[in-house]
Amino acid sequence: MPLVAHLSDTHFGTEQPEVVDDILRCLHLLRPEVIVLSGDITQRARASEFRRARAFVDQLPPGKRLILPGNHDLPLNPLSRVLWPLGRFRNTFGPQLEPSLDTPELLIVCVNTTRGWRHKHGEVSPTQIGAVADRLRQGPPEQLKIVVTHQPVQVSRELDEPDRLRRGPRALQAWREAGADLVLGGHIHLPYMLPVLAEGASEGRGPVWVVNAGTAVSRRVRFEAGNSFNLIRPLHYSDRGERLCTVERWDHHPGEGFTPARVHELELPAGQALNGRRQASG
Repeated sequence: MPLVAHLSDTHFGTEQPEVVDDILRCLHLLRPEVIVLSGDITQRARASEFRRARAFVDQLPPGKRLILPGNHDLPLNPLSRVLWPLGRFRNTFGPQLEPSLDTPELLIVCVNTTRGWRHKHGEVSPTQIGAVADRLRQGPPEQLKIVVTHQPVQVSRELDEPDRLRRGPRALQAWREAGADLVLGGHIHLPYMLPVLAEGASEGRGPVWVVNAGTAVSRRVRFEAGNSFNLIRPLHYSDRGERLCTVERWDHHPGEGFTPARVHELELPAGQALNGRRQASG
């Protein structure tokens, strides 16, 4: 399985040049084959900010890039938000607003949760929830299955609850039962990882992991969290046959660059193929 880097909330227009240089240097050393940018690529959706964002993307190491819009990538002008909400995003990164990657070992499905009529809040529609669930169910059990949204589907603190994705609980339940392992997000500039069974979830399958990223390069950091990004290492199995996924958080330190700060080995729900092997061995 390829190495996956998860960046979010670059907010070009508020980027710190030294942090941009450091993250590019770090990513070229790590050489992830897949890089996911989970929204808020720019600060005010200005043409100059998109040009700087495009220059950054062009300097990333070779590989697959999945770029998702966020609420800050919508123009501030109300008329433009209605008539041409993501025009500059499309002109910069192409027409695909929900990119995906499907390999024998890895499935990543991005979901556009921005809405021109909402200011900063995100929403996932019933149609999107169903389409993503169908895509997850179609994948082989050996895949690591990842869904990406901009606004988080679950938050770690009550004070962040207003920023949670609208219909997030419904989406989590559907995607968990369809086979999702990780749901990546950003938006609130706070990195965390949560095992979630989802509200009203049925018994049986284990939790889905909600993995949120901080702001990658912007000066708009929270006092409790600086610049960071996540690194997702290949799916592997324990001696007992458990599916495991290692997620690392890399934090920025002035003068030192990005270094691994926390390493989490996440136990994932068993896939159908693994369950079959267990039954056969029993």
